[in-house]
Amino acid sequence: MVLQLFQTTRMDTGDNSKKIEEIGKMTAMTQEEIIHNTKTVVQGLDSLHMEHNQILNSLLSSMQALKDSNDDTNLVDEKSNIIKKNLESIELGLNEAQVMMALANHLQHTEAEKQKLRAQVRRLCQENAWLRDELANTQQKLQKSEQKAVVLEEEKDHLSFMNEMKKYDDGTSPTTKEEKEEKEVKQDKNALDDLGFPEDDQDDQSHDSGGQFMISPSPSNASFAKPDGYEIPARLRTLHNLVIQYASQGRYEVAVPLCKQALEDLEKTSGHDHPDVATMLNILALVYRDQGKYKEAANLLNDALGIREKTLGPDHPAVAATLNNLAVLYGKRGKYKDAEPLCKRALIIREKVLGNDHPDVAKQLNNLALLCQNQGKYEEVEQYYQRALEIYESKLGLDDPNVAKTKNNLASAYLKQGKYKQAESLYKEVLTRAHEKEFGKVNSENKPIWMQAEEREENKGKNKDNAPYGEYGGWHKAAKVDSPTVTTTLKNLGALYRRQGKYEAAEILEECAVRSRKNHEKSKLAVSSDRKQ
Repeated sequence: MVLQLFQTTRMDTGDNSKKIEEIGKMTAMTQEEIIHNTKTVVQGLDSLHMEHNQILNSLLSSMQALKDSNDDTNLVDEKSNIIKKNLESIELGLNEAQVMMALANHLQHTEAEKQKLRAQVRRLCQENAWLRDELANTQQKLQKSEQKAVVLEEEKDHLSFMNEMKKYDDGTSPTTKEEKEEKEVKQDKNALDDLGFPEDDQDDQSHDSGGQFMISPSPSNASFAKPDGYEIPARLRTLHNLVIQYASQGRYEVAVPLCKQALEDLEKTSGHDHPDVATMLNILALVYRDQGKYKEAANLLNDALGIREKTLGPDHPAVAATLNNLAVLYGKRGKYKDAEPLCKRALIIREKVLGNDHPDVAKQLNNLALLCQNQGKYEEVEQYYQRALEIYESKLGLDDPNVAKTKNNLASAYLKQGKYKQAESLYKEVLTRAHEKEFGKVNSENKPIWMQAEEREENKGKNKDNAPYGEYGGWHKAAKVDSPTVTTTLKNLGALYRRQGKYEAAEILEECAVRSRKNHEKSKLAVSSDRKQ
């Protein structure tokens, strides 16, 4: 009986194993079908587990009876082991089925969350598309509004310019506010880059020692060529200042059309070969130069040069101004050999018309020296700078900013030749003059920055507790020398000290130069914000 029961059990176990294998191979079933079949398998395995437990108990009872009767129990023992292994397999199957059920529940929960997230993604995509459409419409409206604003601003400026021309045609002088704005624009253009290419003559304006126009506002009939010279019309000077102001703000979209419209009007009324047209060409060329459009600027300046030579004569100051502008343009493009003869011709004209010791001659000498310096012609460079320095000191005084700038440029030429003592002497002269202008004559109690720096250099090993540099670094703020020039001098002398191994002195001057630059930038921002208000 036990044998029959065991055989029946083995048959049932084999059938159930085949069913489980078949279920495992049915990978194409849906999740619900897999869960349903897994539950069915669990029920079958539970039944098998109970049956095997009953069979095992019967075998154990039979084995105990055989032991009591001293019969052979090997066969029963073998069958018991088989039943135990089957029970272990059944329990393993039950555990796996429970894991599958847990995984199925987890997958159902994950799928539900996935569906929710997909719905949210679809909603967000729809909202994003709607926002993009709104943004595109808003950008189009903003672009149209900006274009309208530019057009309106341009029309406003043009109307203001026309009103100015009417005032000058009527013989009236500009208002005090307009003169103030004009002066501010000129002062902004006087700032130089650190030992860079100097600012050229803006258009064909002649300057006196104070940087103002030598010619006064005049009516429209003064715009024609006269035997004693050509005077720039007041309306063109007003337009020039307006255009330069827009260009300095980067508003070329307003400055360029304004120049082109004025140029077109002048050509219609006066013809192409007229000095006023040349003046307008100069102004537009300067705007193009600031934009980096050097080819267009050169074409305009050459055209203006031809007109002025034809209408005013080859030795007119306006011709010299155009030659200078063209030379500066070539210099910025690195064409120093092409620029030098133009600059020399401008110098000859100005010496002939203004005299050998005029400040404009000194300015031309500075430009010529820079062109020669970039070509390595240092003997000529020194001659030009020294002569310009003599003119500035004799005509404008020792405290004029151009004196310090020219000394800086000459010192730079000395450095490139390895003449460090001469360069150092010039740098110290600039700083000493700036100090004396602000704090009075130098003495043992009142020393300029470079003296203090050298003393600290000498005493750095003796006194380890040197006091901090303190507020002395702010002396340059009130010095009557352009702050960029003082900053450049401090920086260059500091570099020279460093070359000589005077690191303590170099650090002091470099720290002061950094403070000077920061204060200068803050003051520029303050002035800019005041003007905007």
